[in-house]
Amino acid sequence: MKIFSKIISVIFHPLFVPTIGLFLIFNIGNQVSYVPVAVKRIVYVAVFVSSCLLPLSVTPLLFILKKIKSFKMETRQERIWPMFITGMFFITGYYLLSLIPVIPGFILNFILATIITIFVALIITYFWKISVHMIGMGGLTGGLLAFSYIFGLDIHLLFSALIIIAGLLGVARLTLNAHTLTQVCYGFLLGFFIVFIFVSATT
Repeated sequence: MKIFSKIISVIFHPLFVPTIGLFLIFNIGNQVSYVPVAVKRIVYVAVFVSSCLLPLSVTPLLFILKKIKSFKMETRQERIWPMFITGMFFITGYYLLSLIPVIPGFILNFILATIITIFVALIITYFWKISVHMIGMGGLTGGLLAFSYIFGLDIHLLFSALIIIAGLLGVARLTLNAHTLTQVCYGFLLGFFIVFIFVSATT
């Protein structure tokens, strides 16, 4: 059970979720598939580099500087610097994409909603340990649901799959003793409602 919990925690790590979200957004229906392949590639690269590769590249430096005790970042205090740096990299990626006129507005709104979620989670982390894994999964689920309403898409199967995955991820975090049930539930709800409300209101 712990091996499965570690695997699902890695697959749906918060650093990977934004890229997974973009893939799902680009493939949830004909209304979104009009985006040219070249534009999709630009967005994929910008988001993956800013939200995953760059934050990962800084992690060894944080370890050397003793800002984190381990790469698992098990304590609340250890997560503050990585989350802040990730947020700043994400802002950089968002800014660069916003300079490209052909980037769809709904993609920029999704990225901006993710940035807002990161910094809200950062503020909470100063005072209380919340599940960032579940925040990411909640944001992904909320974002897809918002787009389904905006574009009139039928994503019942996908939405059901995301809920199941979120449940499995939550169980995984509990199994690994990474969080309490309260931290898991509030994490999912926080990510879900911030992204859902922001994307729905701005797209």
